[in-house]
Amino acid sequence: MANQKVIEQKQLAVNEVTGKLKEYSCTIVTDYRGLTVKQVTELRSKLREAGVEFQVLKNTIARRATADAQLTELDSALTGPTAIAFSKDDVVTPAKILSDFAKKNDKLSVKAGVVEGKVVDAAQIKALAELPSREGLLSMLLSVLQAPVRNFALAVKAVGEKQEGSQA
Repeated sequence: MANQKVIEQKQLAVNEVTGKLKEYSCTIVTDYRGLTVKQVTELRSKLREAGVEFQVLKNTIARRATADAQLTELDSALTGPTAIAFSKDDVVTPAKILSDFAKKNDKLSVKAGVVEGKVVDAAQIKALAELPSREGLLSMLLSVLQAPVRNFALAVKAVGEKQEGSQA
């Protein structure tokens, strides 16, 4: 018979992962088979700097968490050695970091993920990684919003200069 303390620890782990699947904006499932300890440490460091949690999980715990979070479509990706990246706020950054790392280290592969509560495949994660970062998108939006004001100011300036020229 299983030890009650072990069962409680596993249930706590399932509850923790379930909470992250439900609350975090981005979760990416990866296969890290073949990476060296040095490579995994480097990847963890990059993710940690960006505020992303990276956990190696047993597939049974992850499957129970996906069942509790009603994200069972993700179960097909939970095979072999599995590590999951959890990002609370940013959706693009973890996808960028993992995709860039996978380009340099062919041993890491992105399997699937959950973005804003919806299960997505590896191709969608890759497409997400090609988007500009949140800051980049905000700066693009700001320049789009500033353009009409800037153009209006230039037009007013040109009219003023034209009137000054005609008065002289």
